[in-house]
Amino acid sequence: MLELSYRNGKYYMHEDDINLPLSEFEKYNNIYSGSVFLLASGASVNDFPVSRYSKFPFVAMNGSILRLVDENVSPLFYVCDDSRFPHEHPELAVSGCKNSWNIAMTFKSYNEIWLNDPTVLFGKPLYFLDRINRHCIGKNVSDRRFAWSVRNDLEIISSFSLFGKKINRIGFSKNMARGFYNSRTVVYTALQLVYTLGFQKVFIVGMDMNKAVGRFYDNKSGNFPQKILPTTIDVDYDNYILPSFKIFSEKFLKKQDSFKVFNLSKSSRIPDKVIPKISINQLDSLLFEV
Repeated sequence: MLELSYRNGKYYMHEDDINLPLSEFEKYNNIYSGSVFLLASGASVNDFPVSRYSKFPFVAMNGSILRLVDENVSPLFYVCDDSRFPHEHPELAVSGCKNSWNIAMTFKSYNEIWLNDPTVLFGKPLYFLDRINRHCIGKNVSDRRFAWSVRNDLEIISSFSLFGKKINRIGFSKNMARGFYNSRTVVYTALQLVYTLGFQKVFIVGMDMNKAVGRFYDNKSGNFPQKILPTTIDVDYDNYILPSFKIFSEKFLKKQDSFKVFNLSKSSRIPDKVIPKISINQLDSLLFEV
């Protein structure tokens, strides 16, 4: 079992005499530029021509790595912010770590990987995803007090309420070194990641959020055992997911021109007025515009 330590301003994961240093977001802020694809797990992923855009960087999340492995594409990052996924689908999570250039996970998710195949964590940059105001090591304050303390913070977009609890847990982090907001969907975590890294155009694939249709890999035959992980999307959508995307869109996305986000899922539950939906032809125009 891994343990987490913080020494000399740096996080380490360790067991016995094995030490795994964690990469620091402070050193990698804005090291990238241009366009990036976020690959979610909605059924519409099957309709997206991954190989056509394989020269662009991809970020895989949870089970979406399966689509990239099928296309022989190695994502720039593999992201997992919920330890339930590597616990229920260890073979997919291990594949994500093995086939990606960089890994970004919560500590509990890393521990699940460690229990199944620790070798996939060696020799790769490992990023520690720490929820904002939920530090594994250190003191936390109440959500309301934290929301009040960052109301004028240029790196954190949030709302404050004296009366409602949920609104104080919703926001967008422009600097993952400060932590990330968990909106109950890993796509939102990945969005905060790619902003921190410096990308300017983000294209989200497979963000359907349709419980009835499910994930593209739920009934896929192949090398991995089939175990469908229950989803709480119908409960989380109105309480956390949509409010998170709305605050991001209204308080940040629509007020600047240097960072753009587009949704490639025509059937996405996220409204077009929140994250604009585009076609493949429009995607090509944005990617290859002079």
